[in-house]
Amino acid sequence: MAVAHDFEYFRPQTLKETFRLLSEYKDKARLLAGGTDLAVYIKEDLEHPDAVIDLKHIAELKKFEISADSVFIGAGVTFSELLDSLKLKKDYLLLWESARSVASVGIRNRATLTGNICSAVPCMDSAPALLCYDAVVHLESGRSARQVPVSKWWLAPRRTAIKTGEIVVGVSFNKPKGKHVGCYLKLGRYGGEDLAQAGLGLLVTDKQEYRVAFSAVGPVPTRAQKIEKLLNGKALSPALIEKAKALLPSEISPISDIRSSKDYRLHMCQIMLERGLKACVDRLNGKKVDTQRLLGG
Repeated sequence: MAVAHDFEYFRPQTLKETFRLLSEYKDKARLLAGGTDLAVYIKEDLEHPDAVIDLKHIAELKKFEISADSVFIGAGVTFSELLDSLKLKKDYLLLWESARSVASVGIRNRATLTGNICSAVPCMDSAPALLCYDAVVHLESGRSARQVPVSKWWLAPRRTAIKTGEIVVGVSFNKPKGKHVGCYLKLGRYGGEDLAQAGLGLLVTDKQEYRVAFSAVGPVPTRAQKIEKLLNGKALSPALIEKAKALLPSEISPISDIRSSKDYRLHMCQIMLERGLKACVDRLNGKKVDTQRLLGG
């Protein structure tokens, strides 16, 4: 791969060393977790860093813990490592399904969940799941630490709430109370590796609480709060689903681009919402549902 310009490459072993480098290079440094996005940006001359700081060898960022009621996923954890976790698949199926949909096996072996949310592209697969789980982004600067709700993390396409000198060290979220199920539906142009034309994450509890989140149909991924308010506390019925579908134009703002028209995206999101809600209810009732086949895949 051709390199558009020269830059310094560093491979620190500790966060302390990384913070020193960030202090030296400030906003001219770029962090590399998996590199699946950054390498492309540099190649296409969209990024011009003076320094690339590779985080892959920092043991502190490899933390991946699933306790009885919460999850912490370090910044160095790849999507393949998420998929290898039977505990994640059992208790947090929504995130596991979204991880399964990310690109190809080769990309998942390199790409990290944190890198995905830091890229801040509207079509990211992990966003709907993290929004439904009310995830929190953990940041450190060497001098302080803070947490940002994932709902406030994305400011605009390719813009996040991170500040100069900070590193995302991980993402955490709590297990929803009571029995719950989830599913992730991804609309693509074909089977296999593809960016989402639309992504939908759903989480439903046995107390009739509904969480609904979309990606790729707006400037940033977002929860569908009007639809959630309509559905919460109610049993699904054909009439209720139709009312929820009717709210979609006020919840999402799809665009037309090379991959899809805005009208097609809106139409398919209505279909995805209906099929996804029914799939979640089926799962609550103990039925097996293959979400990869819900859209004809």
